[in-house]
Amino acid sequence: MDTERQKRIERRAYAVWEAEGHPHGRHDEHWQLATGQIEAEEHAQATDKPKKRSSGRKKSRK
Repeated sequence: MDTERQKRIERRAYAVWEAEGHPHGRHDEHWQLATGQIEAEEHAQATDKPKKRSSGRKKSRK
């Protein structure tokens, strides 16, 4: 697993754990949730390619 990606998942899982009030014994659940969220974000970034915008000017013909 990519080290930077793993760090992102760790930070997200920790944030989920904190948000839920530090419950004991739910590490795997928090990890899976964080992994799913990160994967969804990566997928969204990969499919959100910027569209080319027209400058509004017509090309001149010579």
